[in-house]
Order: sequence, then structure tokens, then C-alpha cells
Amino acid sequence: MAVSASATLLPVDRTLGVILAALLIAAVAVAAYARLSDGREDYARAIALAGLRATAQLAAVSFVIGWVVHHQAALIGFVVLMYTVAARTAGRRITRDPSWRWAAVPIAAGALPVVVLLVITGLVPADGIALVPVAGILIGGALTATVLGGRRALEELHTRHGEVEAALALGFTDRDARMEIARPAASTALVPGLDQTRTVGLVTLPGAFVGMLLGGASPVMAGAVQLFVLVALLAVQAVAVAVVLELVARGRLTWQVDR
Repeated sequence: MAVSASATLLPVDRTLGVILAALLIAAVAVAAYARLSDGREDYARAIALAGLRATAQLAAVSFVIGWVVHHQAALIGFVVLMYTVAARTAGRRITRDPSWRWAAVPIAAGALPVVVLLVITGLVPADGIALVPVAGILIGGALTATVLGGRRALEELHTRHGEVEAALALGFTDRDARMEIARPAASTALVPGLDQTRTVGLVTLPGAFVGMLLGGASPVMAGAVQLFVLVALLAVQAVAVAVVLELVARGRLTWQVDR
């Protein structure tokens, strides 16, 4: 007899709430005790706010998503909302000056072509529930790559400003001088995605795979979908990193130094 996904995963009850609260408090306490901070953010406070914000947002989405999937305009609007939030989040994580708006470009360049390709080929219907999680995974991957690539590139340029000046003295253009310094640092943004893909099935069983199994799909089907997600994410993140690196090298994304 088939067992429902709700019965095999986590029961939504008081015990779950208590454990979630305990885990969040533990994370905040450890971050506070270790004084985890990067000079721009206190991560104990950030963890607390992120946990509370995630709770509120998921509660809201849980109520809204059932209605959204039955209205195509609302469905597309929800995807646009996800992209808008991702662009703002990435921009504000990279820099505090007005150039943060350029972070919307690498996220769109990475995720949009893949989403459009999936819809055009019919692999993901534009009027079905599948569009939201698939678009969310791809936009989220582009968000992560953009933040990591952009921050690492700008931090490297700030730390090694003298080397940029030396390259300019040797005849490099502004763009090429910055690119030589920033490229290796920005490229490390691809490491998390690469490691996840290299170790899938050996170290972790990602969400798409587990979710499909719980939904009743065969292991082969679940594996195929997870493989697609991982490869698509590699493509999305490679494009996002390449674009954010170019924006940094051309001075579109900048880092305002507090004086």
C-alpha cells in the first residue's frame, strides 16, 4: 500500500515547531558566541531575522500558491516577483551603493533563457504548478552565484588595488586590469554548485530527487529530474558569474568604501 508523502516526511505538529525554534535559537547562540561577522553584518542577528522571515514568507506562500497555479497571469506574476526579490537581495548583498541594481542583469541572463527554453519545449507547462519550483530553483541558483561572484570580485579589487594600478601602468585598459585581478576570485562562486553535482547520490540526495520519490515517482524518473536540475544550475550559475564579473570589470557594479 502506498504511503503518503506527509506520512513519510515531517509531521506538521507542535513537536516540529519546538524543534525548529530550538534549532534557530542554537544557530543564533553559536553565531553570537563565536562573534561571526564580516564587518558589514552581524550574523547572529541575520540568522534570527532570516529564520523569522522564512517562517512568515513560507506561511504566506502556502496560502497563496494554491490560488496562483489556477490563474496563468498570477502564476507569471509570482515568478516575476521571485526574480525581483532575488535581484534586490543579490544587489544589496553585493554593495550598498546605487549600483546594486545591476545585479538584476546576471540573474536574468542566467535564469531567464533556461526558463524560456523549458516553457517553449513543453518540458515545463507555463500554466502548471511545476513552473514555480523550477523557476525558483534556477533564479535561486543565479542569485547565489551572483552574490558570491560579485562580492568576491569587489573584495579582491579592493584588497589588491595596487596591482590594478600596476596593470594600468603597464598599458592594460581599466576593464582588463580589473578582470585580471577579479576573475580568479569571482570564479570560486562556481565551487558550491560543482561540489553538489560531483557528490550527488554519494554525499547528498537533493530536494528534487527526494521530493519526487515522496510524490510516488520511480527512482529512475527522480534521478533524471535531479540530473536536469543540477546541469541546468551549472549553466545558470556559469552565465551569472560571467556576467557579474564583466559588470564589475567594467565598473558597473562598484563597492562604496565607508570613509
